[in-house]
Amino acid sequence: MEHSLHEAASHHLPPFITAPGQTDWLLSLMAVVLIGSVLGAGVFFFWLHSLPERMVHNKAQFDLVAVLALLSLFTHIHAFWVAALIIALIEFPNFSVPVISSSLKRIAGSLEAMADAQSKTGEMKSLKVDGTLHPPSDKTKIDATSAGTHADEPTKRQEAGHA
Repeated sequence: MEHSLHEAASHHLPPFITAPGQTDWLLSLMAVVLIGSVLGAGVFFFWLHSLPERMVHNKAQFDLVAVLALLSLFTHIHAFWVAALIIALIEFPNFSVPVISSSLKRIAGSLEAMADAQSKTGEMKSLKVDGTLHPPSDKTKIDATSAGTHADEPTKRQEAGHA
């Protein structure tokens, strides 16, 4: 059965107009484009929505930002998302125990190295006054470069009776 054009139709029809009973390829193409664009917009929406969670700096901050982002996602109240984004941009100090203990270990190691270096230069370790140990003062340092100064000689402060 041959389909002919209607006598009122133009003989120069554009290629997207199909004959009766043929596949409409433009409709098929637009269906694929529509499905792709809806999926792409959804992926972009969820990617943008998870942006604050990917910007956080520590675990406690991540928990707070994640809760705010989920509230924003389910309630469609954009103020939650803006709050999550602002909190994610602010870097909170990390007060967790492992970080503090590692910092304290580094400080202790530095103090031990300084004490070793000072003991090699000849500084007296401590003074015993009234049966208790006191940290050394600036007057108890021994200058190895100056002549005539020895560890057993009293300083001017000790001669005056000051401890």
